[in-house]
Amino acid sequence: MSYMIIREKIEKFEDLTLIREATFSKNSSGRKVTEESDNVRTCFMVDRDRIIHSKSFRRLKHKTQVYIKTFGDHYRTRLTHTLEVSQVARTIGVGIGLNENLIEAIALGHDLGHVAFAHNGEEVLNVFLDEGFRHNEQSVRVVERLENDGRGLNLTEEVIDGILHHSGLGESTSEAKTLEGRIVRYSDKIAYLNHDIDDSIRAGLLTEESLPKEIIRVLGNSRSERIDTLVNDIIKETIKNIGDGKYGVAQSKEVKEAMIELRKFMFKNIYLGAHLKEERNKAKFVLEQLVNYYVKNSNELPDVYKKIEESEGTKRAVADYIAGMSDDYCLATFNKIYVPKFVIF
Repeated sequence: MSYMIIREKIEKFEDLTLIREATFSKNSSGRKVTEESDNVRTCFMVDRDRIIHSKSFRRLKHKTQVYIKTFGDHYRTRLTHTLEVSQVARTIGVGIGLNENLIEAIALGHDLGHVAFAHNGEEVLNVFLDEGFRHNEQSVRVVERLENDGRGLNLTEEVIDGILHHSGLGESTSEAKTLEGRIVRYSDKIAYLNHDIDDSIRAGLLTEESLPKEIIRVLGNSRSERIDTLVNDIIKETIKNIGDGKYGVAQSKEVKEAMIELRKFMFKNIYLGAHLKEERNKAKFVLEQLVNYYVKNSNELPDVYKKIEESEGTKRAVADYIAGMSDDYCLATFNKIYVPKFVIF
């Protein structure tokens, strides 16, 4: 048996198992730079592997999800969030009959552009850049422009499109072209809402009893119950939607409204709440100082960012460099530049 038959066997298996609205590997729109097909893996499997082996993916383990510099072992990081999104999305995708490999590649790459210290970093760079900063767009920039010493990962159009459109609740007109990409968009919210509640309870900022009673009644009394309700609802309603000839991810009215209210509750009480305000301000201060420093000292940027400065300007190069920093590297760099060192005379 030749290796080529292995990839073709996987593609034929897709023909037998995926619904017609799914994205078939053999029908991919391809890459900006044409490559020969892999002997064993489909194009989306290749993309998944390139993301997993990238430096930006490894840095996610030291990037904040919500809680900055927590010393407990069980708080989520941006990496564990990414893995939970992938798990939720793949479960939904398999339940509907979509391409699991495409879903996994999009999910694993969706937050590569997140700045250190969660959305605090994004806010700093959004003010700094004239055109603004959005982490979903930066994630695309990472895989197209920054990874692999500036050569990018040359991912398929479907994966890049899914990464670009993963933000939001899926109600805007700007949605991923594929159902797989739209599933990741919903799965991102399902994952972070529920694991952020879990981390907030661990931090002593919430209790299960403090969650709105109507939301609990609809979604469930625990993290696992709420995820199970949301996942099963999307599978059931999307299959029904497709059966009615509609192309899109769907939720029942009651579950959708409960999810929206839970999101509002978390923004009010946790993400923008008073409990984390002091730490948010500290994080922003650190990032602002680093931005200002590298604008004045762009000659100290790594070579890949110096090339970006030449073609796209100092602000863009500094934003790319700062956005790629992990929390730990950010703090270490700040300390190196600004904190006095003990010197023996």
